[in-house]
Amino acid sequence: MQILVSGASIAGPVLAYWLTRHGYSVTVVERAPALRKTGGHAVDLFRPAVDISEQMGVLPRIEKRATGTDRLALHREGARRPVRSDLSKIFGATSDRHVEVMRDDLSEIYYDATQDDVEYIFGDAITAITPDCEVRFDSAAPRRFDLVVGADGLHSGVRRLAFGDESRFSAGTGAYLGVTSLPKDFGRDGELLIHVGVGRTAGIYSARHLDDARALFLFRGDRELDCRHDAVPQQKALLRNAFGGMHSDVDRWLVELDRSPAFYFDSITQLRMDTWSRGRVTLVGDAGYCPGPAVGGSTTLAVVGAYVLAGELARAGGDHERAFPAYERAMAGHVRGSHAVALSAANTLIPRSRLGVSGLVQGARLISALPAGPARALLRLTTKSARHYNSMTVDDYGRPPSQGQMSSAVE
Repeated sequence: MQILVSGASIAGPVLAYWLTRHGYSVTVVERAPALRKTGGHAVDLFRPAVDISEQMGVLPRIEKRATGTDRLALHREGARRPVRSDLSKIFGATSDRHVEVMRDDLSEIYYDATQDDVEYIFGDAITAITPDCEVRFDSAAPRRFDLVVGADGLHSGVRRLAFGDESRFSAGTGAYLGVTSLPKDFGRDGELLIHVGVGRTAGIYSARHLDDARALFLFRGDRELDCRHDAVPQQKALLRNAFGGMHSDVDRWLVELDRSPAFYFDSITQLRMDTWSRGRVTLVGDAGYCPGPAVGGSTTLAVVGAYVLAGELARAGGDHERAFPAYERAMAGHVRGSHAVALSAANTLIPRSRLGVSGLVQGARLISALPAGPARALLRLTTKSARHYNSMTVDDYGRPPSQGQMSSAVE
C-alpha cells in the first residue's frame, strides 16, 4: 500500500515512522525546500509523546537537545523587581514524564529516524487530489496513491482541497503569537524571562546548544486583526503596536525584528471539525484538530495522533473505511480535552485583567516559596494540562523492530 503524507514537521515524520514499521510504503512531500532549522519555539512533549518517542528509539537524542530551562524571572508590568521561580518544580508537576525541546530540533530528530525508509520530496506541494487518489503536484509528475494524509499544519493545503476553506473550521481565541530569533546575548541559557501585563505577555530564553535567543510575544486584539499569515511586514507592525513601551527589555527586542533571520506570526486559532476524514484522505495533528499554537499541547497531540492513525490502519489491515473512523473515535476525547486546556492556558498566559496579572505573579511567587513536594501537589490540583495529559492513554499497536535495528536509522 502506497501512502502519501503532506508535511515534514512533527506529525508527518512520526506517522511515516509508524506506517513503515507496520509495512506500508510512505512518501512525504514538504513545501519547504529543506527542513526548517532556524526560528521556531520551544515545545512540550508530555508523557504519552515521550513514551512514543522512546518506542521509536529517539528519546535519548530528544533529551540531549532539551532546552534545560529551569529558572523563571517574571516581571509584572510597572513593577520594579521580578518574581523568580524554579521551573523544574512546575515542569515536574505538569507531567510525570516531560521534555521541553525546540520544535526545529524535534522535527530533525523525527526526520532522521525515517529518512532511510521513507521517500521525502522537498520543495513541492499537492495541488489536486481525485477521489481515487491520483495526486497532482506543483512540480512533480502526477502519481497515484492508496491514501493521502494531511500533516501540513494549521493552514493545511490538503484540508483545503478535501474539505474546503479554512474559515469553515477555524475558531479564533482573540489572541496572537509572534516568535523571533534574537542575538544570543539577549537571553540567558536556562532562564525564561517574562514581562506580563493586561492582554500582553513577552518572553525570551535560550539554551546551551542554541546560537541565538528566542523571543515570544503573546497578545490579545480588541477585534479580529485583518492580517494574512504570510504578511510579514504587517505582522511586525502589529507586534510593535501591541508591545511598544511595555519595558525597555521588550523595546530592545522589537528593535531587532527587522534584523532577525527568522520570524513567525499567527493567530492562536483552534480547528473544530466534525470529521477529519473524507474518502481516502484524512488529517493528523494541527491540520485536523489544532488546539491553538503555543497554548494547547499541540505537539504532544500531533505525536499521539500520528501513532494512533498508523496503528488503526495496521489493525484494520489497511482498510481505511474501518481505520479512519476508529482513529477518530480513539482521538476524540484527547482532542476535546486539549481544546479546553488551550483556552484555559491562553487566559492564564495572557491575562485579561489586572487581577489576572496579579494571580499569575502571585502563583509564581507561591510555587517558588513552597518546598518541592507541596509545590508539586498544588500544581497537580490546579493545572488542567497536567490532569489532561497525564490521563491520556493510547493502545499498544505493536512494538518496532529491535533496538539494534532502530539505531542505524537515528544515528
